[in-house]
Amino acid sequence: MRFSSFIIGLTSIFTLSAQAASVDEYVQQLPAGSNLAFLAQKVGASSPTMDYHGQQMALPASTQKVITALAALLQLGPDYRFTTTLERRGDVEDGVLQGDLIARFSGDPTLRRQNIRNLVTALKKEGVQRISGNILIDTSVFTSHDKAPGWPWNDMTQCFSAPPSAAIIDRNCFSVSLYSAAKANDTAFVRIASYYPVTVFSQVRTLARGSADARYCELDVVPGDLNRYTLTGCLPQRSDPLPLAFAIQDGAGYAGAIIKDELKTAGISYDGSLMRQTKPEEPGTVIASVNSPPLHDLLRIMLKKSDNMIADTVFRTIGREYFGVQGTWRAGADAVRQLLRQKAGIDLGNTIVVDGSGLSRHNLISPTTMMKVLQYIAAHDSELNFISMLPLAGHDGSLQYRAGLDIAGVNGKVSAKTGSLQGVYNLAGFITTASGQKMAFVQFLSGYAVPPADYRNRRIPLSRFEGRLYKDIYRNN
Repeated sequence: MRFSSFIIGLTSIFTLSAQAASVDEYVQQLPAGSNLAFLAQKVGASSPTMDYHGQQMALPASTQKVITALAALLQLGPDYRFTTTLERRGDVEDGVLQGDLIARFSGDPTLRRQNIRNLVTALKKEGVQRISGNILIDTSVFTSHDKAPGWPWNDMTQCFSAPPSAAIIDRNCFSVSLYSAAKANDTAFVRIASYYPVTVFSQVRTLARGSADARYCELDVVPGDLNRYTLTGCLPQRSDPLPLAFAIQDGAGYAGAIIKDELKTAGISYDGSLMRQTKPEEPGTVIASVNSPPLHDLLRIMLKKSDNMIADTVFRTIGREYFGVQGTWRAGADAVRQLLRQKAGIDLGNTIVVDGSGLSRHNLISPTTMMKVLQYIAAHDSELNFISMLPLAGHDGSLQYRAGLDIAGVNGKVSAKTGSLQGVYNLAGFITTASGQKMAFVQFLSGYAVPPADYRNRRIPLSRFEGRLYKDIYRNN
C-alpha cells in the first residue's frame, strides 16, 4: 500500500510538472514579464487538472465580487432588501409636525431621486405643511470612512468608484458639460443641470486647436467640502461640449440637499436645521418607506456588470448584520472570513480581504483559495442559483465581447467573473467542455504591460493567450 501510494504521488508530481510545462507554451503569447497564476479543476474533483503557480498570491480585482456574493447569500439571504424610511418624532397638529423629520438611509445602491420625491409626497398627504424641528439625515448604518483602504486617490472622482455611503441617490454620480471658450487662453465654462445640488467651478484654460500644449496639459477635477468641485487644466477648442461625470464625495450632504429641495417643491417648510444623525437612535414613526429589489437581483447586476457600488454596500452590510454593529470595512472583512469558514467550510488562510468590489490594491488571494469558493458554489448551485448570475461568454455582462473566449469558440460555454485593474486581467468561473464536463478555473494575470507604441492594440496578446488556452481546455477535457 505504501509503495502504491508512493507511485501515485510520484505520478501526480510528474503530471503537474507536465501541466506547468504546457502552460508555459500559452504564457509565451503574453507580453514579457507578465505574471500568471492559473488553476483548472473538474467540479467535484479533489485535485486540479491544471496547476500553474496555484499558490501564488495575486490581486483578485473584481473576481473579489464572487466571494462577496457568496458571503451575502450565506448571511443576508436572496430575499434581503435595503429599506429607506421617512420617519417623524412627534405628532402632526394643524398641519405642523411637532418634532423632527428623519430620513433614514440604509446604503440602498438603487435609490433614486424619484423615490425621495415619493417619500415627501407621502409626508404631504399626512397634511404636513411645516416642520417645527430639524431635518435629520440618518446614516448610522455605516460608520468610519466611506472609502476603503487601498483605493487609488485618482479614482475617487470617477463614478465607478463613487464612495458607497449609507446615503446613495442616483448612484451618487452627476454629469456636467464643459464648453471651450471662443478665444484661446480664456477660461472654459461649465453647465450643470439645476437638479444636481453640487457646485462646479472652472479654472480650465482654453487652448487653440492644434496647440502643442495640448499633449501634456491635463484636464483634472479637485473635489472640496460640501460637494464643491473645481475643474483645472486645459481644454482644446472644440465645437461640441465635453461631457463629464463625477462621483459624489459626501453622500449625506448630497441626500440632505435633495431632501431640502424636494420639501421646498412640496411647499413644506421647517424651523430647525438640516443635520446629520450618525449614531444609532430609536426609530420614529414611519411615514413611508421604499425597498430595493431583492438581494439576488442586486447580486446578478453586481456580477454581470461588475457593479462596485452594489458590492461595497453589500460588503459593509454583511459586517453590520453579522456582528450587529455599524457597518465598517473591517467588520465586513471579518464577517466574510468567518461566514465562509462556518457556513461553507472554506478557510481563507492568508487571503487579505479589504473590500467587496476588488477596487483595493490591498486585496490578495491565491487561485487555490478562489478554487475552494468556486467548488462550493458548484456543489450548492441548486440552492444558491449562483452560476446563472455570472456573465456568460458572448451573451451578456462583462464577457459579452471577450475576444479571447470568442477566438476559443467557447461562447455560451463559459460563465465567469472578470477582474481588471491596471495591468491585471483575471477570470474566475466555470467552463462546460466539449465532452459535457463542467470545470472550474481561476486565471490571475498581472504585470501585463506593452510598449507605448502598442497600447492601442494592447489586448491582442491577451486574446491570443486566452484563445489558445480555453480552446484546448474545452476540447481536451
